[in-house]
Amino acid sequence: MRYQLRDYQVRPGEMDAWLAEWAASIRPLREKFGFQIIGAWRVEAEERFVWILGYEGEGTFEEADRQYYESRDRRALEPDPARHLAETRMWFMEGV
Repeated sequence: MRYQLRDYQVRPGEMDAWLAEWAASIRPLREKFGFQIIGAWRVEAEERFVWILGYEGEGTFEEADRQYYESRDRRALEPDPARHLAETRMWFMEGV
C-alpha cells in the first residue's frame, strides 16, 4: 500500500463547513475509487486538517488519484469543497 499525508490549511471560519463536506462527499468518493482513509485529524487551535490516504489497487496511486479528480462524480461536487482550503501540502510516505 502507498500512503500520502495531506495537510490542509482551512480558510478562517470555514472548518465546520469543510469537515461536513469532507465527511459527506470527499471521504465516500475516495473510498468508492479504492482509497482507504487511514485517519483524519483536526489540529486544535489551528485552522488545519490533516489526513492520511492509502491506496493499493489497480495501477499506481498517482493514476488512481488522477482518475478520481477527472471523474464525473468529483467534477459534480458543486460547489467544490476545495473552496474552503487556503493551502494544501502533500507527501508520500513509506513505513520504516
